Amino acid sequence: MNLLAVLRPATGRLLLAVLAGVGAAGAGIGLMATSAWLISRAALHPPVLHLMVAIVVVRACGIGRGALRYLERLVGHDAAFRILGALRVRVFTRLEKLAPAGLADFRRADLVQRLVADVDAVLDLVTRVLLPYAVAALVGIGAVALVGTLLPVAGLTLAAALILTGIVVPLLQSAAARRADGRLAPLRGELATATVDLLHGLPDLTAYGSVRRQLARLDEVDARLRRAEQRSATATGVSAAVTALSTGLCLLVGLAAGAVAVRGGQLSGELLAVVVLTPPAVFETAGALPLAAQRWAGARAALGRLAEIFAAPVPVTTVTDPDDVPVGPHTLRLENVTAGWAPGHTALRDVDLTLAPGSRVALVGPSGSGKSTVAALLVRFLDPRSGRVTLDGIDLRTLAPEQVRRVVGYLSEDAYLFDTTIGENLRIARPRATPDDLRAALGQARLLDWADTLPNGLDTLVGEHGLALSGGQRRRLALARALLAGPPVLILDEPTEHLDDETAAALTRDLLAAAGDRTVLLITHRTDDLTTVDEVVTLTADGHLRRAAMLSGR
Repeated sequence: MNLLAVLRPATGRLLLAVLAGVGAAGAGIGLMATSAWLISRAALHPPVLHLMVAIVVVRACGIGRGALRYLERLVGHDAAFRILGALRVRVFTRLEKLAPAGLADFRRADLVQRLVADVDAVLDLVTRVLLPYAVAALVGIGAVALVGTLLPVAGLTLAAALILTGIVVPLLQSAAARRADGRLAPLRGELATATVDLLHGLPDLTAYGSVRRQLARLDEVDARLRRAEQRSATATGVSAAVTALSTGLCLLVGLAAGAVAVRGGQLSGELLAVVVLTPPAVFETAGALPLAAQRWAGARAALGRLAEIFAAPVPVTTVTDPDDVPVGPHTLRLENVTAGWAPGHTALRDVDLTLAPGSRVALVGPSGSGKSTVAALLVRFLDPRSGRVTLDGIDLRTLAPEQVRRVVGYLSEDAYLFDTTIGENLRIARPRATPDDLRAALGQARLLDWADTLPNGLDTLVGEHGLALSGGQRRRLALARALLAGPPVLILDEPTEHLDDETAAALTRDLLAAAGDRTVLLITHRTDDLTTVDEVVTLTADGHLRRAAMLSGR
């Protein structure tokens, strides 16, 4: 990922934060140096007027240091959060373009880790890496110039110590801790994935006696993460020790060389205090560089994981000047289509299928035969490898995906219900829907009578993933949401999954009745009650289509 592109939303604020940081650090060094001179000079009892300028400088540096430090933190964090917000929007927008076909190689928990923790690592990158290095570089140059002017040996020693602390130690630390810090972000993602798998699959794992095995896997990942963090902490401790030794070395060299210079008349006693006490003030700023370098290793790994999202190929092509969708009624066609979700894997082969206006078509076949691939093609989650999918004779690849999805609604097998109210779950389809619109959609889905019996009505919470509802109610609520969006073509993907035969047959009849005059593609593996459809088409295990005409019971 291009770092400059990440920082672009707040470039001006970052520059202001650097200037404020340089000012604050410079004021701190000026406070130390001027105070050292003032105390040394005052010990000789000169006229007080000779000390007035130094007194004013000390006061100015003391006040300015706090004010500038506050400004640096305020502007720097403001810039970081602006970058964070812009980056999170970019990542989410990219995930939206990739979903669902382009995310086959990513696990859900790992994607959440990338969207949250890896994006948050950019905050460390800005506030704890870039700003400290920029400030330390500018302040270090100024401090070396000041001390070198007074005592060249002390200036060279300070320069060498700053290079050691700010460049050599971080490089060695980075080389030593690269594996540890570079593995922290992936290991955290792996730990999150294993935890979510354990929690969501706990009933099945318990039934099959596999809980201990999953816990052992979780412990193993946690142990690897802990070892990586320990190696990272060790590198941090070594860096802190080298920084402390460098500070002491500068002080001792300055004191020894300064004493010789004072004895030889090359340096006044007052300036000796400046030479000796300036380096500790400089290392207050430079001492953060080893930790900044370590955080850079972790931030770089996080940016690399985000770059993988942006490098993933988009499963559908887009055009800069899309065609307009014709006025309905609409006809959808698959013409000699071959398609698959992953390279090297073909789910459909030479499939021809027509959905005429108002028709009811059932698509059946064994698991893995490509039924959901047909749905993905019709809503432009996926583009065919060969052949074409058309809407009223227009290739879907010449239309914007959002245009297609206004015409073709998709009720997926795992339609998501959010942990909020019935009404808010419905308004996802139409945010400005009125209560009457919501009640009408629930009525079409045969849920209104049930909703009216609830104490809170449409304000009733459905629970996480809709667990407060029964399986049939979850399906009907998802259907009501799809109907509220108003698409003229509706795809129902396995709407009766996990239901018993009697309930499934009743729900299928209700769903088809609720669809009204819409064109419906019913994807199902149940073939025992399809009398209400116009045609049944079967996908074979190798992805070919076989037709079996059927009289409609409508």
